[in-house]
Amino acid sequence: MKIAIIGTRGIPNNYGGYEQITEQLAEGLIRKGHEVTVYNSHNHPNQLKRWKGITIQHCYDPEYILGTAGQFVYDLNCIRHARKNDFDVWLFMGYTSSSVWRMLFPKNSIIISNMDGMEWKRAKYSKPVQRFLKYAEKLAVNHSQFHIADSSAIKEYLDNFYSINCQFIPYGATLPSVQRKNVLRKYKARKGEYYLLIARMEPENNIEMILDGFHLSCTQRKFLVIGKTDNKFGKYLVNKFSADKRIEFLGGLFHQETVHTLRANTAMYFHGHSVGGTNPSLLEAMASEALIAAHDNVFNKSVLGVDAFYFSDSNDVKELVETRPDTSLASNFMNANVEKIKQSYNWEKIVNSYEEFICHCYQNAKSETNFKPEGYAYK
Repeated sequence: MKIAIIGTRGIPNNYGGYEQITEQLAEGLIRKGHEVTVYNSHNHPNQLKRWKGITIQHCYDPEYILGTAGQFVYDLNCIRHARKNDFDVWLFMGYTSSSVWRMLFPKNSIIISNMDGMEWKRAKYSKPVQRFLKYAEKLAVNHSQFHIADSSAIKEYLDNFYSINCQFIPYGATLPSVQRKNVLRKYKARKGEYYLLIARMEPENNIEMILDGFHLSCTQRKFLVIGKTDNKFGKYLVNKFSADKRIEFLGGLFHQETVHTLRANTAMYFHGHSVGGTNPSLLEAMASEALIAAHDNVFNKSVLGVDAFYFSDSNDVKELVETRPDTSLASNFMNANVEKIKQSYNWEKIVNSYEEFICHCYQNAKSETNFKPEGYAYK
């Protein structure tokens, strides 16, 4: 089967969750005998036309010039190119800008959309943009034949609001085995003597709340922050906390063994994401056996359950930092979360679920002329 994956900045991942799952999924589908094309930004560091058996198609991406508006042009360029190829399936990772080009979707290909989180709730967007994103969500539902939700909470919302039946397939994570001793030396960190968060610098990830709480604490430990700080909010955070020498912004780190080592040796990993589905950085923290403190919301609780500490404001964070958790309880949390990765969030299972769903969609849609598949919005 010929499959196109559209909607990410490209692979290998050097940005975020959709790029990560695209990398894992494309490799897995190639191993299963499918032809896979991934659309990459023209300025992605990987300029190869083939990578690990995957066809890489670079398209012009003016986001670096136009900002957010450039995403619409980039998606348009990807869709225009994909129309010239005879793909059996188009898999869209997200819908924010691609949905507006729905009139260009091919009639002879199966359109599947991974519906992302509730983008229209993101605090970084103005009210008019939030209204547009809500409209774009509706377009994606109505003009995709099938839908995937990466969180049970997102599936419940989409199913109830749009009267559809999304397929729930979460992200995955790999249980890492290698730590690099020189990593702790490089960042002057000692095992169990620092806190950590990994996130894009966006308001809805509650980074400011977490760092406010840490700043108010009397701990002598450090707080390491991983994530690119070159956007407006990132620069604001760096400036706000510049006087607190315990807080160190490390920028974006994508070397998996480096990041795993930092996660595995932290006193506590803070996860502030509050909008969206199953977050990859959360799963990776679970896989690294990190003790997790998560923002108290339905998305995080649907993954962690009772096996984490939760916070709702900076005072909660301050208390978590200043109170050493019970060793036995912490061990139970970490062991339970590793077991979740093994049983529910491993990449082999995720790739198998995607392949099974894609093949089911394709075979049923092709076998019945008037077939209306599960997951289709009856409007």
